[in-house]
Amino acid sequence: MRILVDADACPGRDLIEKAAMKYEIEVIMYCDMNHILRSDYSVVKYIESGFQSVDMAIANVAKAGDIVVTQDYGVAAMVLGKKAYAISPKGRIYSDENIDRLLFERHISAKVRRGGGKTSNHPKKRTSEDDERLYKNMLLLIKKHREKTDNRL
Repeated sequence: MRILVDADACPGRDLIEKAAMKYEIEVIMYCDMNHILRSDYSVVKYIESGFQSVDMAIANVAKAGDIVVTQDYGVAAMVLGKKAYAISPKGRIYSDENIDRLLFERHISAKVRRGGGKTSNHPKKRTSEDDERLYKNMLLLIKKHREKTDNRL
């Protein structure tokens, strides 16, 4: 198990690392060349700048059992298809049960915008509840994976 982070816009990096350190899990943070990240714990991988270059890098390297932290529903859908776990930086767990609805809502919003309409596409300000949810659900996914792995042995 590894934790792969779309770190270009991920405000909860310290909480992700805190959960990872608790269980000694490798964290790899991906960002494009336009960002500068430093971490004493995580490996930082810089990806060539370009449209969705970080998203595609993460989707390509993710494997079953990894945890992927991303805001992007498309990336979440791709890694779920590889049997990885996916979670948003606000701690919402993506699953096979909710990803189709999220992708459909994104599609409808984009269609409305292309037609000249407006949607409330601005993310809400991060709250302390988001931080708590992210940390709690990171631990939940780690434990879930460990239980699944232990049951196979």
